[in-house]
Formats: sequence, C-alpha cells, structure tokens
Amino acid sequence: VLIYLHLKCVSWNKDQGFIACGGDDGLLRVLKLESQTDDAKLKGLAAPSNLSMNQALEGHSGAVQVVTWNEQYEKLTTSDQNGLIIVWMLYKGAWYEEMINNRNKSVVRSMSWNADGQKICIVYEDGAVIVGSVDGNRIWGKELKGNQLAHVAWSPDSKILLFGMANGEVQIYDNQGNFIIKMTICCLTNTTGAVSIAGIHWYAGTGGYVEPDCPCLAICYDNGRCQIMRYENDENPVCIDTLMNVVSIQWNHCGSVLAVAGSLRASNMDKEFNVVQFYTPFGEHLRTLKVPGKQMSGVAWEGGGLRIGLAVDSYIYFANIRPDYKWGYCCSTVVYAYTKPERQEYCVVFWDTKNNEKFVKYVKSLMSITTSGDFCILASKADDTQPQDDAELEAGSHSRVMYKSENKVALLCVFQYVLILCNSIGTPLDSKYIDIDPLFVTMTKTHVITASKEAFYMWQYRVAKKLTALEINQVTRTKKEGRERVYHIDSNPTGSNDSGLDFAKSFTATRDPICCITATDKTLIVGRESGVVHRYSLPNVVLMQKYTLNNRAYYLSINCNSSRLAIIDIAGVLTLLDLEVRVSSDDSTGNQAAAGDPSKFERKDVWDMKWANDNPDLFAMMEKTRMYVFRNLDPEEPIQTSGYICNFEDLEIKSVLLDEIMKDPERPNKDNLINFEIRSLRDSRALIEKVGIEDASQFIEDNPHPRLWRLLAEAALQKLNLKMAEQAFVRCKDYQGIEFVKRLGNLQSEPMKQAEVAAYFSRFEEAERMYLDMDRRDLAIGLRIKLGDWFRVLQLLKSGSGDADDALLEQAHNAIGDYFADRQKWVNAVHYYLQGRNQERLAECYYMLEDYDGLERLTSVLPENHKLLPEIGQMFATVGMCEQAVNAYLKCNQAKAAVDTCVHLNQWNKAVELTRTHNMKEIKSLLSKYTSHLLEKNKTLEAVELYRKAHHFLDAAKVMFKIAEEEAKKRTRPLRVKKLYVLAARLVENYHEQVKTSQQTKVKGKKSEATFALAGLLEEDASASDSRIVYHAWRGAEAYHFFLLAQRQLYAGYMENAMRTALHLREYEDIIPPVEIYSLLALCASANRAFGTCSQAFIKLESLESLSPEQRQLYEDLALEIFTKHAPKDNRMVELDKLPEGAEGKLPTCIVTGLPIQEYQTWMCSVCKHFALEQEISKYNCCPLCHSPVV
Repeated sequence: VLIYLHLKCVSWNKDQGFIACGGDDGLLRVLKLESQTDDAKLKGLAAPSNLSMNQALEGHSGAVQVVTWNEQYEKLTTSDQNGLIIVWMLYKGAWYEEMINNRNKSVVRSMSWNADGQKICIVYEDGAVIVGSVDGNRIWGKELKGNQLAHVAWSPDSKILLFGMANGEVQIYDNQGNFIIKMTICCLTNTTGAVSIAGIHWYAGTGGYVEPDCPCLAICYDNGRCQIMRYENDENPVCIDTLMNVVSIQWNHCGSVLAVAGSLRASNMDKEFNVVQFYTPFGEHLRTLKVPGKQMSGVAWEGGGLRIGLAVDSYIYFANIRPDYKWGYCCSTVVYAYTKPERQEYCVVFWDTKNNEKFVKYVKSLMSITTSGDFCILASKADDTQPQDDAELEAGSHSRVMYKSENKVALLCVFQYVLILCNSIGTPLDSKYIDIDPLFVTMTKTHVITASKEAFYMWQYRVAKKLTALEINQVTRTKKEGRERVYHIDSNPTGSNDSGLDFAKSFTATRDPICCITATDKTLIVGRESGVVHRYSLPNVVLMQKYTLNNRAYYLSINCNSSRLAIIDIAGVLTLLDLEVRVSSDDSTGNQAAAGDPSKFERKDVWDMKWANDNPDLFAMMEKTRMYVFRNLDPEEPIQTSGYICNFEDLEIKSVLLDEIMKDPERPNKDNLINFEIRSLRDSRALIEKVGIEDASQFIEDNPHPRLWRLLAEAALQKLNLKMAEQAFVRCKDYQGIEFVKRLGNLQSEPMKQAEVAAYFSRFEEAERMYLDMDRRDLAIGLRIKLGDWFRVLQLLKSGSGDADDALLEQAHNAIGDYFADRQKWVNAVHYYLQGRNQERLAECYYMLEDYDGLERLTSVLPENHKLLPEIGQMFATVGMCEQAVNAYLKCNQAKAAVDTCVHLNQWNKAVELTRTHNMKEIKSLLSKYTSHLLEKNKTLEAVELYRKAHHFLDAAKVMFKIAEEEAKKRTRPLRVKKLYVLAARLVENYHEQVKTSQQTKVKGKKSEATFALAGLLEEDASASDSRIVYHAWRGAEAYHFFLLAQRQLYAGYMENAMRTALHLREYEDIIPPVEIYSLLALCASANRAFGTCSQAFIKLESLESLSPEQRQLYEDLALEIFTKHAPKDNRMVELDKLPEGAEGKLPTCIVTGLPIQEYQTWMCSVCKHFALEQEISKYNCCPLCHSPVV
C-alpha cells in the first residue's frame, strides 16, 4: 500500500480488522484487508486479499505519533506532535470525529485502553497523566513532577498502571495514580550509555495462556535488551538480548509469540537492515524476518495472529505468519491443541475426520503433539501434585534419583516431564516419566524418540495387540530397561556398549546443542545448531555418519525408504541430502555418487513438507501460499492453498486448514479438510474419460502406480470390460477385486452384472432398483442387510406380495431396535424389540427407561430357569427393589443370590426367612459380618434384633447382657436396666428352647423325653462358651427386680418386708454395686428400727475399698450420729449371715414379696421358672419378674 509520507506508527484492530497508520503532516489512514474468493478450497492466507477500506481521516495538522484502538467500543484514539487528541467513531461504514482534546502544554507520548475498553490512560512528555472514561469524562489526573514520560501500560485486571520514563525507568502505580514501587530492570545489567524504552506490552490473557504462570509482560529497550515478566514485581524475569536497535514490540493474539521490530547490523557489513525477531514468552528465538526499506517505525499483529503489519518508510508491509501449531494426523484423525481463556490446561481435540466426531482431552503444560501410524504422543510437563503410579515407574525410573557428576551431587525428587501414548480417540495407552526436556519429539511404529538440547531418549513403546508366538518370545526376552535408553549427543554409540537408562549423562552441557530430530524404522537423524547432522541406525543405536549443512536445520524429514533427507533450515530454505549411495543414471562407468552429497535442489520460503508414504521420490511442500508436488525433483504446477499437509499417499495429498479450524476450534468443519490429487492421477482420470481405456492403460503402464491401476480397473468395471478389469486388479494386487471380477464372469444376465457393479461402486439405490426390476427382491434385501440398512429391509419385507420370512422380520425388528438403543432412544427400541421378541434387549431397555413394571411383567412371562432371570434380578437389586429381585432369583432357583440381595439391601427379615425356607447354612458368616459392622457403628440394639430374627439367640443374649451392664455402669434408671436384663434372659430361654427342638428333630421320637433333655443339655454344655450366661441368665434381672422391690416396699411403708428383700440383695454384689445394696439395707433396717442389722450394714459400708476416704468419713459420721441415739440391737431376731434353708437346700424367694417361700403350694412362672406364693401372685396378671402373662 503506497503512502507518500513517512509513517510513524501503526495499529491493527484485533476484533474488526481495521488498520490505522499515522505519519508526517497529519497523515492518518484507516485500512481494511479482506479476502475475496468464491473457491471453497481457497481460504485463509491463500485467498487473494483486497483493501475493502482505505479512508483518510482529516483533523491532525502535526505528525501523528500515537494510534490506539478500543476494540470493545469500536473507537480509534489518535494523537499528534502538537498534543491534539482525537477520538474517532465508526458510523455507517466510515470514521468520524467523536471527541477532541488539546492540553496545549505538552505532547502525548503514549495512550492505552484497559482490557475491557472502559478507561484510557494518556501520558504526556511533561509528566502529566490523565485517566478518562470511554464516554469522554475525566476520571482523574496527576502531574508526575520531575519525570519525563514515554510509555504507559495497564495490567490485565486494570488494577496496575506502568509508566515508562524517558530515562528508561519503569514505575508502578495503582489505578488511582498512587505510586507503589519502581520496577527492577534486570535486562540492563552490564550496559552503558543512555537507553530509552522501545515498548511495553502487557498481554491481557484474552486468548488464554500457553501454560500456567506464563510470562506476559514484555519491556524492551532501544539497545535490544528485553525482559519478559510474569507479573509487575517478578524477581526472576526472562531476559533477552536481541542484538538489535529496537523500535517497537507487540504480543500476538494469544501471548505465545512476541514480535520485536527494529534494525540489525550485519557482522560483515556497515549497513543496517530491518528485521522482525520472534520470541516465545520464555525467551526462545523462533524466527527472524528480514524487511526491505530504510527505517521501520512500527509493528502490529492481526487479530488471528496469521499476519503482521510493518510500517517502513512510506509503506505498510504485510507478512504471513505460519504458526507452529501443536497438531498431528493419525488414522484419519486430526489432533490439535488450543488454549481457552477460562482454563489453564491445553484443550486437545481428536477430530475423527471420517465420522466427523471429536474427542476432547485436557492436558496441563502441553509441550508438543507427535503422531505416527495409529498413535499419538503428548509431551507435557509432569504435574507435581500427581504422584506417579508404580506401573509407570519401571526399572531405572525411580521417583527419587541421585545423580553424581564431576564430584557434584544433584538430587532430583520427581521426574519433570511425561510422555503419554494415546490412540486416535485420545485414550491413554501408556505413559513414561522422563527427566530430560522433550523439546523435540519424533516417533516410528515401534519407538518414541525425544531430545533435549544435550541428549536424546528412546522408548520402545508397546500397545495391546495380537502377538505371534515369535513376537511373544521376543517381548519376553526384552529386558524392561532395554526398552528405554538415553544417549548424550557428544557420545559415540556403537550398539554394543549401551548402558541403558542413565539420566545422569543427559545433563552434561554441550557446545553444539540439538535443534531437531526425525526418524524412520531404521534411521534416526539428529540435527545440531552448528549445521552438523548425525545419522544413527535403529533399533540398535549406532552412529553411522555425520553431515555438515550450511545453515541450522529447523525441520527434518526422511523419505519412506530412508534414502533421502529433506531439511528446512531456520531461514525457510528446503534442501535435500542423499543418505544412501545412488547409482548415477547418466554415468556409463557406473561410478557411484558419494553418500551424503547434497543435490543442487533448493527452494525458499518453505514452511511445511511431507514425503509420500509409498514412493521415495515423491514429496509435497508448502511455499508461501502454494503447494508444490515434486516427482524426481521436478515440480508439478503449484496449487494455491495455505493448508498444513496431513498425509501423502496413493497420489493424493490430504491437507488441513488449521488456521480456519483455530478460529472456532470447538466446532471443526469438514470444509477445512482438503484432498488434492497429483497430476498423474488427474491425467489418468482425464485419459480414461476422454480417450478410452486402452490408451489410458498404455499411459499407466508407462507411469505405474497401484492407485492408477485401481482407477483403470474401476473404469473397466463400469464398462463391463472384465478382462481389462482383471488385469488391472492383478497389477494393483487387489485380491478382492479379482474375486469380484470372477464372480461377475459367472453371472449370465447383463442387468445382474450391472446391478452388482453399481453395488460395488456404492451406488446402492441404483443397484436396488435394478434388482427389483428383475423381480429379485431377495437380492435387494440381501444388499440392504449387508449395508446394515434395516429400515429399508423392513420396508422391502412389508412391500412384497407374499408373506415375509418371520425369522427375517424378527431379525429386522431387532436390528432397528439395536439402532435406537445405540442412540439411547429407548422408547423406540422397546417398540421394535417387542415385535422382534428380543427379551434380553427388552429387559435392558426397561431398565434404562426405569420402567420397572415392564420389567416385572417380563419376569412373570419368562419361563422358569430362563438365563435372563438372574440379570433381571441384578437390575432390580441395583435399584433397591428387593422383593422383585428375590422373585426373579427364586424363579431361576438361585436362592443364594436372593439371600445375598436381601443382605445387600439390609432386608434381613427376608434373608432369614429365605435361609430358613431353603435350609441354607451360609447366613452365619453374613450375620457375623453385618453385626460386627453394626457394633462398630455402636448400633448394638440393631445387632441384637438382627441376631434374634436370625434365631441366633445366644449371640443376641451376649450383646444384650453387655448393653445391660453398660447401662448399669452409667447409673441409668434401675427399671430400664431390669428390662434389659429381662430381655437378655428371655433370649437365653429362647436359646434353650431352640436347642431342645433341634434335638427332638434329630432323634425323631425314638427316645424318651429325658433323653431329649439330656441331649439338649449336653449340646448346650458343648456349645456355650460362656456358661454364666446360659445357667445364670436371670441373675441380673433378679438383682434389679429385688432392688426395685425393696425400694417400693420401703416407700409403701412395709419396712419389715423391705429390709428382708434388701437382705436378699446381698447375693447380687457382682451385679449391683455393694455400696448401693448396703446403703439400701441400712436405710430399710433403720426405718424398721432393726439397728443391729443397720449397724452391720454400716460396718460393711465402712469396710468397702471402693469408697474414697471422704465418703468413708461421711458414713462414719452418720453411723456415730445414729448409734449414739440408738443401741445397735434388733427388736426381732434377724439372721444376717444365715439364709433360711429347706430340707433340700436353699429355699426359693418369692418374687412378689421378696421373702423365702416355706410352703409347698407355690406358683412357678412358665417363662422365667421363678416362684411366688399362690395367694400373692393371684393379685397379678403378669409375672413381676419377666412380665409374661400369669397362666
């Protein structure tokens, strides 16, 4: 674009694409570049561009020095050397003045809009700062006394302002204009003389970051020194010396590339020339772009990062940028990565171009994507928070490794990088943690090779596949450490002295670092920065040869038979290098060209190339926006495109327009995938169509290729020239094609042959119509069955006049049911499965629809022992429908599964009932598991209930006794404790009854009742580990019964009875604490005025060891007080030590009165077997001890 005045500045609107440039004498223009093409294949950079806008904006009189865009509000702000500021707005496709401001004191040095376009900061040379809003209102202003301002930049969050001073200082202020601190400038160390700031650009993160905590603030000086910081007070910035005179810098749209524009003095020339250097945020140099002209004044990136605009003299130059995307192509799948502003990780998309499906995977700190065959390698930095699995840490890969080198010890705690092997849908198959930086990665069918600057690492990856016996033996013999090897670039591997995996050697520095690698199955090529290229053999790594190139290589690629190497250097020049000796065709003496002698081939401005997979002399390359195909170094006519080459096979090049995909990476479009046919394929097709098969056959004979023979075979088939078709199929080794031709030869009918050919060429509608015209509905149906078009099969079956085949109808209904089920349209699937009587899939559909009534109906319809019943039972069990699950299991005689389901669903009643019904013994282990689980959770009463329902009465009693004892220790209400003891005792009685019944069942009435009882007692004795529980079950209940009875009698005024009951309590000192027994006895005795008994109770209390001295003293004081008033004598004789005994030993105690029973006529409880006087029990309906009804 020719502009007649010198340019001072340039700015490119990232959103709308307008380019503003300012220059001398008030020059201000707004331009817009737009692609115009009707060809779908010509997209992106390849499409011709025209200026859709070229408007001169009039209003400035002096040289326009600052132009800046507000993308959010579509405004342009400009300023000239007189200090005049104009804000321009877009109205009906043209730019007009909206606001004007002139301070008339100083000149504007810099202006910057914040990230959301709400505020603008304007800095003047004299130190004045003004912050205004988008609508023209002044927010605040400030004079920075004694400072000459030159630059301003907002932080991404608009909380910080950076001011660049004329003396090179950078000062940090908050967004209200308050000084915070001076920035530390590290990049100016060891520099002398005055410096000025060439540019400050703080990337706002609008396109995401290349990795978490990525440097994004660039400050560059005119002497070429530059520092890139993570935040404003970063103490460890990335420092670069560009060795240039810098005039301007700018980040691209996603913060991945920094463009530094200026001039460079050539080492052998006095003249300076204009260049743009490109750097990563980490300071790595990417490329250098030479620019013609005298004086460059500005640089600006296009919004998508695919073009760069350069203001040079009176011109704007546009350069195309070919981004080094993280991408690859494997197995018809394009794999590409991009960043999202809202996520720290890279989004990696596996786009299956055949089915137009995509699979997404998120990878943190992704470094590269490499593909080969059916697999893909993702290289990334290892996440410190994720510990490595043992499986991933194979021999030699320990999570903590000590390296010793030159008497220095380095302790590396974790491996820093990870290689993930994925298939074409992104499923990780294997991974490997490594300690060398995988800057360069290549892969073959068997190996992944990655290189840092000093060393390269080889990993022989393995994937699950069917192995032959020979391969299994080889794999078995391969040692684990043999599958991983690392070599330093300065070493000279011979294949015999492999030391395996020793990362120590990989950290030794080298003077000539690695800059690129490539490999085939038998050759590995490593390029070094000096231009030296190493060739190693594979799989045994042996250094075969070294070659020297003129320039540093950037990209290497080997052809399919490893005979020739293609090199693209950092200047974009493509050269070729012969790796193997080739016989010179024009040399009659048969002399051989020296191996490695580079040919005279050279192409400039090359950014991508790909060898054909099936021809060592065929390759495609991208030069600017043209694709060239070379056969034997002769180029075909170029194709206009800007696509990246995916694959070159079968005379067809598959190319992907990644630039277009990256505009909307979440929705890749098949339009962005382009297939190009090379000239020989196009010519053959044209010959066949226009001249005829015979002539085309001769042309293909002269230029043989399997793809061309296949083309000829298909054309011969179309014309039913079976002889030619067979010959062509033989030449392209297509066995199926030969068989098809033979089958056609056996057909007599011409229409039948045509129909078969139509089907062969996928013209299925035509083939079907031909079959139906021949009245061969069976063949039409067969064709549709092969294609899996069951809807059409069903239509054809129903359309026929005769009855359709029932089996085929069922098959069609089931296949359509499968179609809907695969798409999760369960209601439609049920409809077809019902017609197809497919009970298995019906059950699945009912389950997915949560139609459990339908599932229950299906259960009732199925015959007994049907194979589907256990599955239905499982379905019911998973949703907690116990009864239905049990019914299904019982119908197929799987009682154990039914019990397991009940247990799993905590339906223990049902489980116990089932075990009893089916006489199962497995319940005991399940019960013990569940009760231990309940007891762990302190659900003791639930455990008792569980044991009781399962008829494990003794176990229930043990738990119950434990509960009662714990409650007694807590000093709970005595009545509650008594109830617990009664329940425990009754459980023991149930146990006795159970033992007796089981013995009766065993003996089956052959022996007397005495024998039953004896057998029962013997079994009890054998089984009861705790005899106290079995034989003294009622002691606890008795103790608390009499304890409560004594107190009731005392409160009712029956002092004598209360005292005698309390005397009886002395037998239960092991259950009730003695202090309570003797305290109650002393109380009852004193109330009964039996002070002798009371005295003996006090003596017992004072002698108790469980009392503290203070408590004992209190009892002594109380005794002194009582017995100073009353003599310690009883009014009636009470035998304290001797309990009344009958003729047959100890007399029973009446559970109503608490007195010994001396009569023969007594009542005995049928449950607890305790006695009471008949006249006393007649007043009660229930037994006072066990509360069972009095009979």
